[in-house]
Amino acid sequence: MLVATWNVNSVRSRLERLLAWLERTAPDVVCLQETKVETAKFPYEAIAEAGYYAAVHGQKTYNGVAILSRTEPDDVLPGWADVYDDEQARLLAATIQGVRIITAYMPNGAQPGSEKWQYKLDWLNHLPAYLDATCDPGTPLVLGGDYNVAPEARDAANPEKWVESVLCAPEARAALQRIADWGLVDTMRLHHEGPGPYSWWDYRRLAFPKGDGLRIDHLFATPALADRCTDAWVDRDERKGSKPSDHAPVLARFE
Repeated sequence: MLVATWNVNSVRSRLERLLAWLERTAPDVVCLQETKVETAKFPYEAIAEAGYYAAVHGQKTYNGVAILSRTEPDDVLPGWADVYDDEQARLLAATIQGVRIITAYMPNGAQPGSEKWQYKLDWLNHLPAYLDATCDPGTPLVLGGDYNVAPEARDAANPEKWVESVLCAPEARAALQRIADWGLVDTMRLHHEGPGPYSWWDYRRLAFPKGDGLRIDHLFATPALADRCTDAWVDRDERKGSKPSDHAPVLARFE
């Protein structure tokens, strides 16, 4: 099973790129974030023509998540299952061939100390309770998404620049560690010691050509699945070209 996660930053704006990437890469499962479209207006027909089912939890203009899969998903669960009260479409789960897949678009946080920062911390701190309520760490599970957290200094090309940002602040990293402690393994770190590879580059200040990236998109897996992860990588080429997302796809292969 080849699993990917990608913040596409508007699925309709990036649809042509997404379809070309699906044809070229042929992942079995794709976790999408920031689709920026209501559930009913998702491009289901184009995705179906590409050979994929789509489970979608969307909203107008902002946020939005989806799971694309070559086989029909089961037990689709949008949102938080009453664990946390959140009106924003940021969380979606489904079972694909016996593997529980969760796609998450975790809040950015704007600025430390702001209301959006508190929302980010609340969101992250409630996620272990959601996992407790809906999942089992002893079973195959992947939590893929734009986490909006770079776990360590080696996950930023210029760590000193980001140390006090919402992406690298100690409180965010501690919250992410509590999520991992529930029973999840960072699949990228099974195959790459770092620094990097990076998955996000700001649109501004020529961040991509300068290599000023961060690793904030992740595929975490329970040990039952992580033990079978044979490779993980970032498809950096998808950050190139005309009108790319500011994120590149992250992929992991499981035997």
